[in-house]
Amino acid sequence: MYKTVLSRMKFALGLVAASSIAFTSPSIQAQSWPDKPVKLVIPFAAGGTTDILGRLLAQQLSTEWKQNVIVENKGGAGGNIAADLVAKSPADGYTIMLASGSMLTVNPYLYKKLPIDYDKDFKVITNVASGPMLLSVNPKVPAKNVKELIALAKTKNLNFGSAGIGSQVHMAGENFTYAAGVNATHVPYKGESAALNDLVAGQIDFMVGNLTAATGFAKSGQIRPLGVTSAKRVPQLPDVPTIAETIPGFENTGWFGLVVPAGTPNAIVDKIYRSTLEAFKNPEFKARVEGAGLTPVLNTPQEFAAQIKKEGANWEKIVKARNLSQ
Repeated sequence: MYKTVLSRMKFALGLVAASSIAFTSPSIQAQSWPDKPVKLVIPFAAGGTTDILGRLLAQQLSTEWKQNVIVENKGGAGGNIAADLVAKSPADGYTIMLASGSMLTVNPYLYKKLPIDYDKDFKVITNVASGPMLLSVNPKVPAKNVKELIALAKTKNLNFGSAGIGSQVHMAGENFTYAAGVNATHVPYKGESAALNDLVAGQIDFMVGNLTAATGFAKSGQIRPLGVTSAKRVPQLPDVPTIAETIPGFENTGWFGLVVPAGTPNAIVDKIYRSTLEAFKNPEFKARVEGAGLTPVLNTPQEFAAQIKKEGANWEKIVKARNLSQ
């Protein structure tokens, strides 16, 4: 009888202990996280704006966490290849993705068949930074300003390049042609840098690229900048007018946000968010990001989710109006 009671007590105590461990494990896990290298997935090829910002952030977070943050480029399918990889990774905080805005706000409406559900398969952390874009032509195109490019597009079939179907660069180009009332043929690439190289080479006529990636080409005269997509002119290219000076009200901002697999513990999500905030308190790091033409945003996960929902509704209209569904 005594042995039976003792066995039952041990069993009960074991259940209590197991329950206690299960209950406390997320916070314990967050306290020790990260205790090994973290992977930051970039959903486009090296050299584009997502890659530039990602590498800057990875370097700073490595310092914050005293662990290596390894950048891994997984380009293709407008970011969907990387998104699929990350969504199906262990939800332990060791796989993070720096997504472009278009992935979260455009891809759900652009692609009829996706291997993932962007809304359900990820937890969003923060919009890290945003920045304007730059409408440019290759020097062989005779247009010297936005008005002349629009006039040319009404008489000739022009093409424009992008970082891939559904990328921010693609949607900015579609947004511009939609606002200008013209048609142009979209030429997708596997990354922004590849598209810019072909713009320089004269293989494509124009492009609405991220300011960060395109400014160097513009300053060197390899491409001709016609207009920035922000509401005001930018200090990096003060002599370049806004597109809004020709098309009133036009504005198109690119942005980049951190996401993790949906099952990632909230305590780890919070730690990544707070570490990102701390990163931008470093004056040198912040200056490098701003020097690349980007503005820190750093909204909360809740604010970020609301932003995605609002912008997604707007892009859904453009996808339908331009008949862009894949």
